[in-house]
Amino acid sequence: MACCWGEYQVSVDGISGQREWRPLIYRKCTDVLWLILFFLFWAGLMFITGYAVTAGSAERLVYGYDSYGNICGRKNTHIEGAPLSGQDMTNKKHVFFLNSCGLEIKNLKINSIALCVSSCPQEQLNTLEDIQLFAKNNGSCLCVYNLNISSYTLNPKAAELCPTLPVPPSKSFPLFNRCVPQNPECYSQFASILINVVNEVDAFHRILSGIMAGRDTVIGLSVLALAFSLIMVLTFRFITTLLVHIFVTLVVFGLLFVSGVLWWLYYDYTNDPSIELETEKENVKFLLGFAILSTVITMVLLSLIFVLRKRIQLTVQLFWFANKIISRVPSLLFQPLWTFLILIFFWVFWVAVLLSLGTAGSAQVISGGQVEYKILSGIRYMWWYHLVGLIWTSEFILACQQMTIAGAVVTCYFNRNKRSSPQHLILSSISVLFCYHQGTVVKGSFLITIVRIPRIILMYLYDALKEKESACARCMFKCCFCCFWCLERCLRYFNQHVYTTTAINGTNFCTSAKDALFILAKNSANIAFINCFGDFIIFLGKVFVVCFTVFGGLMAFNYHREFHVWVVPLLLVALFACLVAHSFLSVFEVVMDALFFCFAVDMETNDGSPEKPYFMDQELLSFVNHSNKLTEWGKNRKQKTPRNNEDGTELQPMVKQEQRRCDEDLK
Repeated sequence: MACCWGEYQVSVDGISGQREWRPLIYRKCTDVLWLILFFLFWAGLMFITGYAVTAGSAERLVYGYDSYGNICGRKNTHIEGAPLSGQDMTNKKHVFFLNSCGLEIKNLKINSIALCVSSCPQEQLNTLEDIQLFAKNNGSCLCVYNLNISSYTLNPKAAELCPTLPVPPSKSFPLFNRCVPQNPECYSQFASILINVVNEVDAFHRILSGIMAGRDTVIGLSVLALAFSLIMVLTFRFITTLLVHIFVTLVVFGLLFVSGVLWWLYYDYTNDPSIELETEKENVKFLLGFAILSTVITMVLLSLIFVLRKRIQLTVQLFWFANKIISRVPSLLFQPLWTFLILIFFWVFWVAVLLSLGTAGSAQVISGGQVEYKILSGIRYMWWYHLVGLIWTSEFILACQQMTIAGAVVTCYFNRNKRSSPQHLILSSISVLFCYHQGTVVKGSFLITIVRIPRIILMYLYDALKEKESACARCMFKCCFCCFWCLERCLRYFNQHVYTTTAINGTNFCTSAKDALFILAKNSANIAFINCFGDFIIFLGKVFVVCFTVFGGLMAFNYHREFHVWVVPLLLVALFACLVAHSFLSVFEVVMDALFFCFAVDMETNDGSPEKPYFMDQELLSFVNHSNKLTEWGKNRKQKTPRNNEDGTELQPMVKQEQRRCDEDLK
């Protein structure tokens, strides 16, 4: 049974006597069920959040801890059965291993005792007297906590409770918050053992440590990406033919310059004899991948720019129509900002819960009063549930933005009085979204999630079996990746038009999908032809932001070569730049898609006669008619037999059908 609220409203313009469009607003019970399902899913996320907060300790993962359960740099609570736990380590922020030159892995555990120290020894300590003198001068005790400084040379067990002699000089290195020995032999062994343990136990510890190592650089590059995105928004808002030529020229030179710099850095790092660590060799491999990918993208984009160079004037006109809508609703430009802030808030929350889940374990006291943390059962299932929550909620937030912008564009387009737009369009669109169309965006975002999850599972299997699978299996995996990616892109494009149809008719997701499919089946080639030029320029804008942000990151990390793990921060900076650019520039993309979809609906339901006049501007109609590719489209529309429509309401075919369904169900 359908649950219907509201009705199709038609108001008469007092000046022209023409009837105005008002959306039919109703909601099916299936939409309500989808909304309830989404709330239940989030109830599960809240349960996982509460469990992670109570059972986990993200600080232990980020800052490191000693062998007695104390988190370095924090004030700790006492653990029953561990006499050396519960100490105040506020001033002791670094982890120091007593046998840093002889580390071994046993059952994924390092065999050496770890302590929290306030500073690392910067000179080699050859005797216990040197260790004692270092503790007195620097206030950093390198022996077990219950051994007094005065007893370093007197206690017969000092050799077991103090570092193995000689103690190599170490550096307070931000990576993993560890005291890293500077002796070449100890350095290589220490780093390889530590990285192997981290790779085996915590995949995201390495990411976090890489960010911490270059956090100032990452923050600076993120601000740079935000500045570039704002520049691109202003460029597209006041676009002209000259600006397009300057912009395309900058993109071309930027792509060529970044590709050249990447190849130069790869050659420089390859011939650097000081590269010994696996992480540094991994940086070189990623640098080669960056260089190859950048070169391929550069060649493809240069080819497309050459082919489409004669369509620049068409692109400028296309943006002129989009900016005409934005000038009537200036708050559209701020909509991506709020969406971006909401996404950032959600992602910070998601990462915090993930870190807590990664450290959810019970403390167990072993021999010698040392503490180990045992991972609780069922955590992996919570990780997958948490991952689905990330994808579904992120897509839901983005879908809300698309629905809000589409609602504002639809209201502007189907308004007879073009000189006077309704007030507070964004607020009105948001209120309609949350009152009537949440089930639609929940279902649309869920479809994207269903498509993305198999691709993530395939990537997980590919990474787990990459050493065992054959070349044929690798090829099949990559083909599946490509198919799911293409399916996701097509579904995103289709969902955008479904949201526009929902904003026009007020129907639910399935009915809007059927109506959108009807319009796209007849006009997809024509709509795609018009929008492809604008979408390509917007894509170049995103490339511009990412390209110059990555270039700044390469220069910054190349200057600070002490950051041995800079690939992960650079990747995250590139992803962040892409996200920021997409968030700010997508408003132009959504506006153009919604505008020309409304145009197609207008052409489909009206014929330009006095009884059924078009809603479109004369300039928009002239623009479409002067496009060579759309000549046949216009002729086909002129040859249509006008429908008998007693109301004169242009969207009556779609709306009346749904109203009849509601009436039949209510009977």
